[in-house]
Amino acid sequence: MSSSPQNLDLALATRLREVVAGEVATEAELRTLDDEAGGWVRATEAQLHAAELRLTELNADPASRLAEIAAEVRRVDALSRELQEARRLTDGLERRTRELRTAWLKDHADAGSPFTPTD
Repeated sequence: MSSSPQNLDLALATRLREVVAGEVATEAELRTLDDEAGGWVRATEAQLHAAELRLTELNADPASRLAEIAAEVRRVDALSRELQEARRLTDGLERRTRELRTAWLKDHADAGSPFTPTD
């Protein structure tokens, strides 16, 4: 069973929101989320760039139908909002990753080194 890219983006965005909101994640999951979120941002940037180019072409062509231009404007608007959300979640993930790593390091420092002799 294959999932559509849109469903994958929705699942990714949902998990990113959960982690950014404070849910626990393993180091491996944080790395995976970071990779996937970066891919989502890059893909959305590319789609937005292509839509903006298409809109420029449509605007330059006097024979372009208004419906085509309106559809592309809506596409650019939707992609711009998606990109903004992807970047916001990526920034939040970076902050949350730093928090979790800091907490992990603090816990390990408080526990002491297993190599330190005890009296």
